[in-house]
Amino acid sequence: MKPAALEDAALLARVAEGDEAAIESIYERYGGACFALARRILNDTQLAEDVVQQVFLAMWQGSGYDSRRGAVSTWLLSVTHHKAVDAVRREGTRRKRLAGEQALLEIAAAGPGPDDEVWAHLRAQRTRDALRVLPAEQREVVLLAYYGGYTQREIADLTGLPLGTVKSRTLTALRRLREQLGGISETRPEEGRPA
Repeated sequence: MKPAALEDAALLARVAEGDEAAIESIYERYGGACFALARRILNDTQLAEDVVQQVFLAMWQGSGYDSRRGAVSTWLLSVTHHKAVDAVRREGTRRKRLAGEQALLEIAAAGPGPDDEVWAHLRAQRTRDALRVLPAEQREVVLLAYYGGYTQREIADLTGLPLGTVKSRTLTALRRLREQLGGISETRPEEGRPA
């Protein structure tokens, strides 16, 4: 086990015993990355802060973290991602209830249509499925880089891995993802066909 992972495991054991200093240490280590991810998904500082608070409250109350499934950082970012997406859905539902019919028509006219949203959802689901196929050590560096926004050097510092190892894992992971996602494009299928 890597030194950072050992420290995280020790901190989690102390959190389970009710040690507030331990959860503060984990927050200092990973709270910024969780906030950055939540902020990017939600595009709302207050909602992002609420999500991060929920993530660390869940950890305090008994996280359900399993060390066999990856690093604490990866788990925290995954929980943050799920809670942020849930918040987007809740906020969207709340706003729809509050918005008048005219406002909804204006939003629909200016934004992407339902078919665009379905296509984006399908692409996102295929990407998540492809990420699940990756070995844990490759998935960890990809999640830290693309969802956490960390540079490869920062990932090396966080995980305790040599920079060269982070680079090679990232490259291998991206190649595997490219193979898995070979048939998916950024545009809807009919946009690429001649009329």
